[in-house]
Amino acid sequence: MVMGIVNVTPDSFSDGGQFLETEAAVAHALRLAEQGAEIIDVGGESTRPGAVPVEEAEELRRVIPVIKQLAGRLRVPISIDTMKPAVARAALEAGASVVNDVAANRDDDLMWRIVADTGAGYVCVHMQGTPQTMQDHPAYSGVVCEVGEFFGERIQRLSDCGVAREQLILDPGIGFGKTLGHNLELLGGLADFAKFARPMMVGVSRKAFLGKLPGAAQAGRLPGALACVCVAVGAGVQIVRAHDVAETLSAIRAAEAILDVRNKK
Repeated sequence: MVMGIVNVTPDSFSDGGQFLETEAAVAHALRLAEQGAEIIDVGGESTRPGAVPVEEAEELRRVIPVIKQLAGRLRVPISIDTMKPAVARAALEAGASVVNDVAANRDDDLMWRIVADTGAGYVCVHMQGTPQTMQDHPAYSGVVCEVGEFFGERIQRLSDCGVAREQLILDPGIGFGKTLGHNLELLGGLADFAKFARPMMVGVSRKAFLGKLPGAAQAGRLPGALACVCVAVGAGVQIVRAHDVAETLSAIRAAEAILDVRNKK
């Protein structure tokens, strides 16, 4: 399934400012659902490299009115993309049912207690550092192995906080504290994470590493993103987070059709 992105921000890397007003964000979310998005991910703080943190009150001001309006109009789940426990709680009370947490590398367990108390879905995203530091010379001895170790350790810590495995979605955090090489290694090693027996999510949409791939200067980032999506589907990924929902869904269905034929042989 496709998770459609709704950035209620002035500074997101690809669509900052386009949907900052509540009415524009709601209309965009409804369009994405019409195009086939089966989850709508609403975020009020950019997590692009070097992004300036947003005050809690401002993030709440941006996202809660959008979620309240969407909760009465959408038939698909709403996800809140936030690193702040208070924002997650308010969003869940307003009608969201999933927390997409790029700061799952946190030490404090308040976010996880909220997820346990509410029974919300939880996207556990791997990130090295913070959005402000994550691209300052990221290094791994083996990125696939280290991300796998992170998932194993986080699953245990989440369980200790009362979060059931059934609530968890795992996201290797493409672009979050990774070089081009790290991202490609992760995409090539996605099947390794099937051992956790939890749904996987991947987000590559419009990310900077795509601009470094061959041909990107002429064709832009979308073709590379769709190629990555097809690889992810082949590796067993169940959720793809994307800005371009219609195009992404078309690529997914084509990949699925090919895989269906192959699997019947």
